[in-house]
Amino acid sequence: MKMKRLAFVILIVTTFNFTSLGQTVNISKLDSFLNSLASRELAMGSLTVSKNSIIKYQKAFGSSHIDNDKKIPANTYTKYRIGSATKMFTAVMIFQLIDEGKLSLDKKLNTYFPNLPKANKITISNMLYHRSGLHDYTHDTNFPEWMDKPKTHDQLLKIIKDKGSDFEPDTEADYSNSNYLLLGYIIEKLCKVPYADALKKRITSKLNLKNTYYGNPINLKKNEATSYKYAENNWNKEKETNLSIHGGAGSIVSTPTDMTKFIDALFSNKLIKKSSLSKMETMIDDYGMGMFPNKYGSKNSFGHNGRIEEFYSALWHFPNENISFAYCTNGINYPRTDIIEGVLKICFNEQFTLPFTKDSILKSEDLDKFIGKYSSDQIVVNCTKDGIKLLLETKGKVFEVEKISDNYFMNAASGYFFEFHPDKGELLIKETDNIYHLKRTS
Repeated sequence: MKMKRLAFVILIVTTFNFTSLGQTVNISKLDSFLNSLASRELAMGSLTVSKNSIIKYQKAFGSSHIDNDKKIPANTYTKYRIGSATKMFTAVMIFQLIDEGKLSLDKKLNTYFPNLPKANKITISNMLYHRSGLHDYTHDTNFPEWMDKPKTHDQLLKIIKDKGSDFEPDTEADYSNSNYLLLGYIIEKLCKVPYADALKKRITSKLNLKNTYYGNPINLKKNEATSYKYAENNWNKEKETNLSIHGGAGSIVSTPTDMTKFIDALFSNKLIKKSSLSKMETMIDDYGMGMFPNKYGSKNSFGHNGRIEEFYSALWHFPNENISFAYCTNGINYPRTDIIEGVLKICFNEQFTLPFTKDSILKSEDLDKFIGKYSSDQIVVNCTKDGIKLLLETKGKVFEVEKISDNYFMNAASGYFFEFHPDKGELLIKETDNIYHLKRTS
C-alpha cells in the first residue's frame, strides 16, 4: 500500500466548456483514449472529471470482475478500493476534531498510546506530515504473508511498537502507513465510534456519498471490483487484503465520482475551516497534511494517490482552475503516469496524439534512429531490427515491440514500454509504476 506520487483517429468532436479557462475539452478524445487501452487489455477502471464542482465527465471501461471467459463490465457505480487516498479522508476528520476544539496539532501521541516508541515526542502534526519516525507496519514485517488475515488494534500496535523508530521525530519525513493507522485510532477514541461510523457521520452522509464506505471482503453484489495483475496474456486475480489491518491508512472503498465530490467539497470549505485547509496545503519537505503537491506544467494541484493489491487510485484538485479528477483502476498494464498525463493533456486542451492510430504503421527505415546499445547501472539493452520489426534484447531475452506512437513502443505480454528520445540518446523503460533511464552508448 506504499503510496507513490505522480511524476504526472479523432471522431466527430463533442465538447464541454471549462469556461474560466476559455477552452474546450474533447469528450470524444477522452473516450477514444480510454477505449483504446481497454480494447488492448492495457487498463480497466473508471475516471471522473469535474469543473466548478460540477461533474463534467464520467467513464468506466474494462471489467470489474473476471472469471475465465465471464466478465462483468465496469460501470460508473463500480466501487474500488482506493488505498492510500483514504489518508485524505482521515486527515479531514482530524482537522474537523481540531476545528471543534477536541484535538490540537501539538497534542502528543502518548496521550493516546503511551507505549509506542518516542510517543512523548511525536505530535499529531508530525504524524500528519509523516515526520513521526514510526516504522511502517507494512514494511519488514512479512506483510505479504498476513495481509489477508484480520488483525486487532492491539496486534497492530504491538507490531509498530516492536519495530521501533526510524529517526527522531520532526527531523525528517518518510512515508509511513503507521501514522495514519494511528490517526484513525485516535479518531475512534475521540468520536467513541468505529472509524467506519465516524467516516459516515462526518463526511459521507454530509456529502451524500452513497458509494463511499469502510471496506469489507469484496462483494460482487455491491458492485465492488476485484483486483487483477496482467501476466502471460491474462488478467490474474490478486490476493485480497483484509481491510481491518489498514483502517485510516487505506481501508476506504469508493468511486471516482464520489472521490471528486469529496475533494471539491474540501476545497470549497464545506468540510473544514479555511484555515485548516490552508494547514493541509502547507508543505514541509514536499509533504502536506494528508495531501501532496503536484505540478502539471505551470498548473499546481493537491491530492493523493493510492495503491492496494493491484487497485490504483489518483485524486487531484487544481485550485486555480477549479478542476478535479479521480481515476481508479482494478487492473493496469500501461504506465500509470502516461494515463494520467494523457487525461490531463486532453482536459487542458493540449496537444496529445492518441495511441495506436493508423499512423503507427512502420517502415524499416523508420527504425534506424533507434538502433544501438543503451545502458544504465542496472540494465543493458541492445536494440536491433528485423525488417519492420523492432527488437530489444536484454539479459538474454528478446522483445519484439509494437508501436504505440512516435518513438514509443510496447511489449504488452511482459508489461514493458519503451520510450526513445533519439535527439538526446536516451531510452526510458517503463513499467506500471517504475521508470528506468538508459543512455545510448553505441
